[in-house]
Amino acid sequence: MKLWKKAAGLIKDRNSIWVAVISRRTSLRNPDLEAIIIKATSHDETTVDYKNFHRVYQWVRTSPLYHKPLLYALSTRMEKTRSWVVALKGLMLMHGIFCCKIPSVQKIGRLPFDLSNFCDKHSKPSKTWAYDAFVRAYFMYLDQRSAFFSTLVKKNNRKSDQEEPPLLEELGRLQKWQSLLDMLLEIKPEAISPHRTNHTYNNNKVYLISEAMICLLTEIFDVYSRVSKGIAGALLRIYASPGKQEAQMALGVVQKAAVQGEELSSYLEYCMDMGILSTADCPKVEQIPEEDIRDLERIINQASKMEESFVECDRMAAAQKEEDNKAIVAMQKPTSKKSKTIITDKWEVFEEDLISWVSADTSGFSDVSGYSYSNTSNSAIGVGVQGQYRNPFAPSSKNIIPYHHPVHAAHNHQVLPDLISF
Repeated sequence: MKLWKKAAGLIKDRNSIWVAVISRRTSLRNPDLEAIIIKATSHDETTVDYKNFHRVYQWVRTSPLYHKPLLYALSTRMEKTRSWVVALKGLMLMHGIFCCKIPSVQKIGRLPFDLSNFCDKHSKPSKTWAYDAFVRAYFMYLDQRSAFFSTLVKKNNRKSDQEEPPLLEELGRLQKWQSLLDMLLEIKPEAISPHRTNHTYNNNKVYLISEAMICLLTEIFDVYSRVSKGIAGALLRIYASPGKQEAQMALGVVQKAAVQGEELSSYLEYCMDMGILSTADCPKVEQIPEEDIRDLERIINQASKMEESFVECDRMAAAQKEEDNKAIVAMQKPTSKKSKTIITDKWEVFEEDLISWVSADTSGFSDVSGYSYSNTSNSAIGVGVQGQYRNPFAPSSKNIIPYHHPVHAAHNHQVLPDLISF
């Protein structure tokens, strides 16, 4: 049965190569490149064809014109396969292409194929569930890594080389790196340990998993070093210009890094038990010093005290302003009185007219409304002998124009609106 499966896989690979060779060359298809990819991702679980792996890398570095045919051929291969061996080799090949650090490849974003629900169809699920889970976890990491690097490349193209990113943006980037490290540490094939099986066939499967784990360990060391360098640079900037928000965010990053350091140590011990790493090759994980955590906590406490003092000063200033407003006496504007015209039957005497009425000789003066004079020679013009004023509207028979007083009710004044105010 095992020999038959191996022969069936070999026949499938030969047929795929034959179809690729006779296919038509287009802008998306390159028969030579497709044949190399099929050989690199063969169904043979006993070996990894590193020769064809490196041939693919050479095609990638040669010209950007081969990038689209490469992604097309690899994504077609991944979407059609139902073998966890082919899927795992394809992920290893894609991981190696990312490590070539070609800008156009790093801009692709999400992977052009989907293995999030991958399940092997050539064996029973009870025998391959651990390998299927390993493939799905590996794919999820590469997919998130590709999307994150695409964002970084686009941001770096918009910024100059000398422009330093804001501290909050740098800390947010460190948090993303830490989330990627968490995904890497979760790729742990515990059910595929070589100590749990003594069969040669299963050991061949473990060999392929071990080769994939070497790729993952290289990636883990790279990501962890990026996190460590990023934390060191962020701490220097925080010490230079401390801020509460930045210090709180940095404290979370540092605490997370301390936890990840312990998890990484456990992960390396597991790899040594699995035989992937030797004691001499296993690097020492540098833990986050406790002094850095205490310094960040001290900065946060000082910033909190300063913020509280600023709030208290603002509160006192607001209270003083309110007291000053209460002390101001509000002056009321006098109410405007509109002028009114009043008609009355009494003769109104103004001060300037009263002065002109009075003369040195006051003989003959009787009343404001009527005057009696001893000399009547000038009475026709309403002026006395000595130039005293006579009321032309007084009830006297000596007036040229007769005048009758209008009849009004007592103290009944008719109020007319003030035409000027209109």
